[in-house]
Amino acid sequence: MNLIGNIIWLVFGGILGAIFWFLAGLVLCLTIIGIPFGLQCFKISRLVLWPFGKEVQLGGFGVGGLLLNILWLIFIGWELAVVHLVIGILFCITVIGIPFGLQHFKFAQLALVPFGAKII
Repeated sequence: MNLIGNIIWLVFGGILGAIFWFLAGLVLCLTIIGIPFGLQCFKISRLVLWPFGKEVQLGGFGVGGLLLNILWLIFIGWELAVVHLVIGILFCITVIGIPFGLQHFKFAQLALVPFGAKII
């Protein structure tokens, strides 16, 4: 079931979402200060490309990760989380869209605190 879900996801927008996250990572990596944030965008890009069958495990980020998560949350994280939450709610309106909505809830969680999060 994960393979079918991932293929459907990929065809209907997953590849486009992954490309946008990857491009955001490239733009952030242009500056030395943005490199840690760009690396998190690359991590999210991999998850957006093939999300079914993977889980996000939050925590274990330490003091440096906490500071970077706070900066991420202030400047970009909360907007991304809200977007993924709204898209997830819209998908969950229909029975067929529920699995895809749940994936967006996973992205919203990761968009809030990407530093220290593990994708299993």
